Amino acid sequence: MNSLGIKKSKKETKVVVAMSGGVDSSVVAALMKQEGYDVTGITLKLYDDTKQSKEGRQCCAGQDIMDAKRVSEKLNINHEILYYQKKFKSEVIDSFIDSYVAGETPIPCVQCNQTVKFRDLFKYSKELKADALVTGHYVSRIQKNGHANMYRAKDHNRDQSYFLFNTTQEQLDYLRFPLGEIDKSETRSIAKKLNLNVADKPDSQDICFVPNGDYGSVIKKFRPESFKKGKILDISGKQIGEHEGIINYTIGQRKGIKISSNKPLFVININADENTIIVGEKENLEIKEIKLRELNILAQKKEFNDIVNIKVRSTGRLLKANVDLKENFALVKIIDKEIGVSPGQACVFYSKDNFGDKVLGGGWIDKTINNNYPLS
Repeated sequence: MNSLGIKKSKKETKVVVAMSGGVDSSVVAALMKQEGYDVTGITLKLYDDTKQSKEGRQCCAGQDIMDAKRVSEKLNINHEILYYQKKFKSEVIDSFIDSYVAGETPIPCVQCNQTVKFRDLFKYSKELKADALVTGHYVSRIQKNGHANMYRAKDHNRDQSYFLFNTTQEQLDYLRFPLGEIDKSETRSIAKKLNLNVADKPDSQDICFVPNGDYGSVIKKFRPESFKKGKILDISGKQIGEHEGIINYTIGQRKGIKISSNKPLFVININADENTIIVGEKENLEIKEIKLRELNILAQKKEFNDIVNIKVRSTGRLLKANVDLKENFALVKIIDKEIGVSPGQACVFYSKDNFGDKVLGGGWIDKTINNNYPLS
């Protein structure tokens, strides 16, 4: 059994490393090469970046592909580029726009992992007869009872398990995450010791295809009709202002409402069907229950019998909750206090054991329920 848990010698074990051109995946490729594995690096070209700002930091674009190729040449490993622009446009960018137009707050990084990365790259790796697909994600993988389990990374500040909740058991059994047990600072230290050209490269921004964080410009490019004026209402249904398009707002937003009030106002609901924004005070944002759709469950149902921990945003804390799993949806009652939960985000389930915080699965937030105001 080698260090990847595969019953082969290292030199006979073929691994595909997903190389984005950043420091994390580059270090993973270097570690695999150092250990003596048969390594092939693969970089995905996901979108055409010719009009992107030079100041923006995106992944899977032109400069990153060149950086991945330079690292591969330095490590003397095979390197391939897969051109997935059409798939990325239809399954990630279009889905992102659809979600915003529907009044949700999407997470394109989860969609990207779920589709072009862990589905299509997974399939291609199998076609290459690779024994494992290795990535630079900060998440821990522990093998138990013949199957792999996913845990939060040792470095909680870098943990990416929230973005990987849709990983299937088949994919998880095939995937490997060498950075799950080290800190980000150690990753950069390894890169510097190996004199990799990306050692000091800044991390990519979350939404790679959004120049300078201006998601509105992306939506305006593909769906200009989405920018329709509409009413801003208070929680009683009274109109108190006018908006320039619901895609300019997200649940919990405070800035940019442009309505004078004795107390700060927050966006507490977005009604896409009626093209209205509902605003209220901070206490109106407290969420007690959420309904999830499109579940991906990695654990046995009995593991949900007790109180579990959940995450409702990537940078959020773990919250105690009761989870009621149905056939194709789940009802989650939040025990801890939480505000500003938005449809379109993910809710990920965790349970604590001797190895850490185990990922039980998750789902997409479809509806939220508030004691003061019902959100739908």
